[in-house]
Amino acid sequence: MDSADSSNLDPAPRSAFYPIARSSELKSAPMAVELFGTPLVLYRDATGRAAALLDRCPHRNAPLSMGKVRTGEIECPYHGWRFDGEGRCKAIPGLVSLGKPLRFRVPSYAAAELDGWVYVYGKAGERPNGPPPRFPFADDPRYTRVHAAIVAEGTIRDFAENALDVPHTAFLHRGLFRTQKKTHRVEVVVRRSRHWVEAQYIGEPRPEGLIGRLLAPGGGEVEHYDRFFSPTTAQVEYRLGESSHIVVTTMFTPLGPEKTLFAAEAAVCLPSGIPTRTLAPALKPLAMQILGQDLRMLRIIKEHNRRFDGPRYASTELDVLGAHIEAILRGSENEAEGPYGDEPVEVARVEMEI
Repeated sequence: MDSADSSNLDPAPRSAFYPIARSSELKSAPMAVELFGTPLVLYRDATGRAAALLDRCPHRNAPLSMGKVRTGEIECPYHGWRFDGEGRCKAIPGLVSLGKPLRFRVPSYAAAELDGWVYVYGKAGERPNGPPPRFPFADDPRYTRVHAAIVAEGTIRDFAENALDVPHTAFLHRGLFRTQKKTHRVEVVVRRSRHWVEAQYIGEPRPEGLIGRLLAPGGGEVEHYDRFFSPTTAQVEYRLGESSHIVVTTMFTPLGPEKTLFAAEAAVCLPSGIPTRTLAPALKPLAMQILGQDLRMLRIIKEHNRRFDGPRYASTELDVLGAHIEAILRGSENEAEGPYGDEPVEVARVEMEI
């Protein structure tokens, strides 16, 4: 099936929290960030809480991120106007008539910290309905967590489908994850609800690549699930044997047009006797090598498509999640596929050789 893609492939909802930085990155100085193409400034108020404001002073529009934090308020570098974490102007140096509250404000964005990440809400001046989404097993001492924050040029739709696409791994990542020396037929069951989609791979043997051999040297069959959650989270889950469990979760943040932050965490639990706290971080360079191969290929495709009239994708039943990811991002349902409710339903069964 051929389809022409529109130019706006990332209609991620603004009414949601998005990870924007690691907590360890936000220190005493202000930090310039971007969300949905809008420049923001992050800083810590007098209590150490993360605050997010539009990165523009209302006086003469200087970037507040170039200023300083004084007594929990951010000070404009141009004339010294100061603003609190709600965006209220608290001081104008040199102004004599300070007896009444100052009327000037900077748009503020709800910010929160959770599990070592700073999250910012996508809409200014709105109170979120709940906390940010959590990475799995953040409080489970059996799991070692390895994180990464990477900025890349491209769309969330393409990045998410790539992260959850199985067939390409035997070719682009040959030897690292899978090989084409010996293939196996597996069954893929796709389940869908309004806000998420899942592909379960049944009958999949341990991957023959380097990572599979390190994590499950005895071989065996794996439990494998690929998932995409609204608004922009991709997740890959593997159980190898009885006690090896790996969950890689990536939250994609729309920084700007075709500019995306990967906020990723791997939660790893390995059998007793395997030094998980040593092995899990050691796997990070391999994971980064795989990601680097993916990003390079997606960049080549993007540059190549500029020589044509934009992307046109031909899809088969092997592309099990791409259309669902796009529908969830857009928040609209194709009547031929749904409508979907809150409870998941099986929407496809596909045989695949991997």
